Amino acid sequence: MTLACPSQSELERMGNRMSRRRVGARILVALMLGTLAVACGAVPEATPTLPGKIVLYSWAEYLPAQILEAFTAETGIAVEYRSYASQDEAAASLRAGATYDLVLVDSVYIPSLIDDGLLAELDYRNIPNFKNVSANFRDLVFDPGNRYSIPFHWGTSGLLVRTDLVKKPVEHWVDLWDPEVGGRVAVWPIQHSLVPIALLADGHEADSVDPNDLQDAAARLGWLRDHAILVANEEATIIPYLVSGRAVAAYGWAYDADQAARQSEPIAYILPSEGTILWQDLFVIPASSANQPGAEQFLDFILRPEISARIIEESRYAMANDAALDLLDPATRDNPLIFPPPADLVNATSLPPRSAEGQALWNQIWAETIGSVEAGS
Repeated sequence: MTLACPSQSELERMGNRMSRRRVGARILVALMLGTLAVACGAVPEATPTLPGKIVLYSWAEYLPAQILEAFTAETGIAVEYRSYASQDEAAASLRAGATYDLVLVDSVYIPSLIDDGLLAELDYRNIPNFKNVSANFRDLVFDPGNRYSIPFHWGTSGLLVRTDLVKKPVEHWVDLWDPEVGGRVAVWPIQHSLVPIALLADGHEADSVDPNDLQDAAARLGWLRDHAILVANEEATIIPYLVSGRAVAAYGWAYDADQAARQSEPIAYILPSEGTILWQDLFVIPASSANQPGAEQFLDFILRPEISARIIEESRYAMANDAALDLLDPATRDNPLIFPPPADLVNATSLPPRSAEGQALWNQIWAETIGSVEAGS
């Protein structure tokens, strides 16, 4: 007797009818369908299983451990947290073929990573909580439509000053080079922070790629290389250098300002009148990710209002999550260091993407100056 094998569509219809019957009958029909499929050589495709972990690449201790543990407890997906010393290192690691599921990068890196085909396009069916992201942080020039990136932290860059150890106010970026400060300056050797500061100090645009402007910046960077304290990027905050008096001025961010407010020494956080430099960290999923659905599940998790609120309270950095604001402690929500008022952002600069040629010029002056020495030495 010849077995009449049903088509795939007929198998699916039988399965649909099966789903409306009693449990015992469903089991019987399922066994029958499996027998038919094997007999007819129609072996069903294996159902993909979600890997048991995601690999997250970020600054050291940038996400609260309790958040990672809560995600794992809820989903069963472990988070392997790997840290980098700089975001230049993170981008280079991606280009070298390292495999991660989530990477945190500054917005300035995203266009080139997209152009190089290193990022996966996001599936927003897995990230419904993206609806909580502020409209001001969506559809920005470096990633139209947020096809590849999800906003995380953002904030200002400013001056940190031991007001009791300086003879005159330190209020402008150029004051980091003031002879009266005497070289007692601490800086992180981060290219997309220090090059704009050096450019602004000479009255140039923070994102300039004009060779003449960059020569001015190179001279300032060379001075910092020879006279300033270059703080290792692995250090959580620059404040200990100011507390000890080893440095009387530095540049830093809201977290440093928050840490400064906890000290007995008078350390002021000042946004220079010529303009603060705004920064924004975003999560991206590499095209080589072994677990994109798990990574998207993590992104959706941290965008829940209550989870975002916990992250803000712990990290002391703002997140672009409107739905989280009402869940914050009023002291946090009203803290101008974390959520600066509009008046403080009038002259703010947000660095746009640079062309490959412009970035090459920045890389050149960096390699000739700050990049030629080891931080922390």
